[in-house]
Amino acid sequence: MASANKLTLFIVIFMLAGILSGAVIHSYASQEAIAAWSDNITLLTDIFLRLIKMVIAPLVFSTLTVGIMRLGETATIGRVGGKAMVWFISSSVLSILVGLFIVTIEHPGSGLNLAIPAESVDTGLAVGGMSLKGFLSHTIPTSIAGAMANNEILQIVVFSMFFGIGGASLGEKFNAPLVAALDVVSHIMLKVTGYVMYVAPLAIFAAISSVIATQGLGILLNYASFIGGYYVAILLTCLVLLAVGYIVLKKEVFRLVSMLKDPVLVAFTTSSSEAAYPKTLEQLTKFGCSRNIVSFVLPIGYSFNLVGSMVYCSFASMFIAQAYNIHLSFAEITVLMLTLMLASKGIAGVPRSALVVLAATIPSFNIPVAGILLLMGIDHFLDMGRSAINVLGNGIATAMLAQNEGLLEEDAEERVPQQLVG
Repeated sequence: MASANKLTLFIVIFMLAGILSGAVIHSYASQEAIAAWSDNITLLTDIFLRLIKMVIAPLVFSTLTVGIMRLGETATIGRVGGKAMVWFISSSVLSILVGLFIVTIEHPGSGLNLAIPAESVDTGLAVGGMSLKGFLSHTIPTSIAGAMANNEILQIVVFSMFFGIGGASLGEKFNAPLVAALDVVSHIMLKVTGYVMYVAPLAIFAAISSVIATQGLGILLNYASFIGGYYVAILLTCLVLLAVGYIVLKKEVFRLVSMLKDPVLVAFTTSSSEAAYPKTLEQLTKFGCSRNIVSFVLPIGYSFNLVGSMVYCSFASMFIAQAYNIHLSFAEITVLMLTLMLASKGIAGVPRSALVVLAATIPSFNIPVAGILLLMGIDHFLDMGRSAINVLGNGIATAMLAQNEGLLEEDAEERVPQQLVG
């Protein structure tokens, strides 16, 4: 059995084991034992995510810088970046429309008939800095060392773009040694990622077991309507992305999805698209995408192409409005969705980022922020879906841009693995 298939099998087995162990502990253990189990077992998940974060900053910097330098002319960089942003915005709009379509048909919040609270409620989410000025200021790093230390992906992307464009302007004669050195760094980081992935099944077991032990399987039944509708919207968005991908990539889109199953599964089970970044980069290169395109587009996509978060924001905001019997006009819904889309850009890496966007946005439309509390108990299960589709969306976007630029090789899977992980 291939190592990739073994990883998938182990992830599924440990995920099921996590559900079973969590359910047993929730049913038969005391509250003190449950709390102790949940607090201690999540150490495995924390270790895994820390190991992944350890790799991401040098990996993003080295791959993005090399990709930009090899793209060469500033005009090429601008053209590819422009195409990427057009698609990212288009996919965000499509995702919002899908979420709105499903939540409008299903009406999961209807019947709750909640009274609008007289006073605001503290959700515990840090939303004070959510403003255009704050976002733009936060985008520019004051120190690349600080940005890397804090894993500020967007700041690393900005610095890498300036660094790469500056290096490209010097010409190949001067930047060739640096490109070669950074290329070696990126390969080392991918090798390290391979070692880290051995911990993934244990981390996934810990994450799932902890949540089920604390919350119990009953929470899934209580929110069955909301969770079911939300995942229908997620699956429908996947089909839309696949349909668009099929237009550009033809039947190759199915091979791409097959190759992305491991990073998507890692993102789903850990509720972290960040955890899947290194494996996604590796698989896209194996698929045949130019390493320069992958290194350039994927990091940008992680900051701006959050299709899962868009589905969630549109679905959840309307659910809360329905729960409080708040009726929004078409114009109000349109403005709300545009505001959510703009507020979400560049917020990747912020804990509970989708909830933060919601909490910062919905009060402006007279929707009680207390409605966020309805979702916080099941946010882990919702985050699983939006993390997974974020990875899939970025993978399809990168492959389409590679094809559009004429930088997608056929049958590259056989050749590239030796270069990357051999």
